Amino acid sequence: MSNDIIDVSMISNKTNKQKAAITAVGGFVPDDFISNRDLEKLVDTNDEWITARTGIKKRRILKKQGKGTSYLAINAANDLLKKKKIDPKSIDLVILSTITPDYHVASSAPTVASEIKAINAYAYDISAACSGFLYGMSIATSYIESGRYKKVLLIGADMMSSIVDYTDRSTSILFGDGAGAVLVEPSINNFGWEDEYLRSDGVGAAWLNVKSGGSINPVSQKTFDNKWHYISQDGKTVFKSAVSEMAKATEQIIKRNNLDSNEIKYLLPHQANKRILDATAEKINLDKNKVLMNIKEYGNTTAATIPLLMYDYEKEFKSGDKLIIAAFGAGLTWGAAYLTWAYN
Repeated sequence: MSNDIIDVSMISNKTNKQKAAITAVGGFVPDDFISNRDLEKLVDTNDEWITARTGIKKRRILKKQGKGTSYLAINAANDLLKKKKIDPKSIDLVILSTITPDYHVASSAPTVASEIKAINAYAYDISAACSGFLYGMSIATSYIESGRYKKVLLIGADMMSSIVDYTDRSTSILFGDGAGAVLVEPSINNFGWEDEYLRSDGVGAAWLNVKSGGSINPVSQKTFDNKWHYISQDGKTVFKSAVSEMAKATEQIIKRNNLDSNEIKYLLPHQANKRILDATAEKINLDKNKVLMNIKEYGNTTAATIPLLMYDYEKEFKSGDKLIIAAFGAGLTWGAAYLTWAYN
């Protein structure tokens, strides 16, 4: 018997099963926004500093009273359904990836499914922060590949303004509100979800989180006084980890699928910070013109960043284009995936 150790990270997840493909995309961002100039009035910062460090000029903010993440998700889903003339009754499952659900206990996905009239679907939330859409794609494609369902609606949506302290310079400059949606169905042309490499490490949970609201630090006067209900981060540590792990995951996907950088049409990275995106592209020797970005207009919308990229750049994609997705988020969670675009 051989004692050779097998590197499982180099084993592709490709199978001969039914391939799953993204067949439609939709998106929504609020009209209202906070610009860098607006933030200059709230914290010690300026437009030049924010732009140089993050690449962000504005971040969209949902200001409608009584509306939350489900409102963003519903609008993104309806955009997809209307654009592709899809009967919502044909949807089997709705998955909502978010860290800012409408309520702490009740899932927001059932609200979305009801409002879009997906009456034959069941629905649930998942939470993996900025990796949420990528993790959600792993779940959605698995349902299709198994043959269990034919139409899965995956939505990444976050109302980050609900957990941002606008007196905290380290986080207020980064986050915005938005939603992106994709429909996942069986491929009809053998293009679609090709491979994925997903990882997590709880050691970094304290580096990026909302300290209160969960079971460890229940709501109390102390949690309010200490502003533990807002998102906080160890910026330098998160930055280093994001660059390192996103690059490593992307390299794994490229290597084990025998891809050449020239073959890759685009990299769709989580829109965390332009410096992270540039550093990741440099580490994998990818032409920066192939790195898609919309962070300038939206900021970091957490689970919505990647589907919003697909929404904004949909017309640039052609059937058969080889795309790489990469993400890194709280948890810690991260990963990369390889897909071939399925339609023109």
